Amino acid sequence: MRIEIHLSQLRHTRWYEYALRFVLGGAVCALAGFLADRFGPGVGGLFLAFPAIFPASATLVEKHEAQKKHRAGIEHTVRGREAAGLDAAGATLGGLALCVFAALIYRFLPVYPAIATIGLAALAWLATATSLWWMRKKHFLGARSRRGRRA
Repeated sequence: MRIEIHLSQLRHTRWYEYALRFVLGGAVCALAGFLADRFGPGVGGLFLAFPAIFPASATLVEKHEAQKKHRAGIEHTVRGREAAGLDAAGATLGGLALCVFAALIYRFLPVYPAIATIGLAALAWLATATSLWWMRKKHFLGARSRRGRRA
């Protein structure tokens, strides 16, 4: 799978879909603030790290893929679910990489200058996210090709 950017797709998104993302993202952030106030910044920070836009994004990805299939005269919704699943997989990999970022910040910020610690943590996040994406790609493509040979 090649990662591509299609800016022309922005005009296919309706205003209410942006509103839904805004409301759900704000609700997740407000929940994180409430939890931080109630249980401390450690707990609130964990929830703030949750990709606030993901719930809306996953449902909208599935909806758009299903609509494209419907316009093409295909009544199956498998592609929409697969697209939403890929979105979820990407969010999970990014979240795991964010854990590496947070662990490095937690460990080294009290000892080293902030700019050096943040730079190191950002590079570690990038390396981790890229490595996880690469491993998932290799595993997924390898498993798919092995299934194809058995069929």
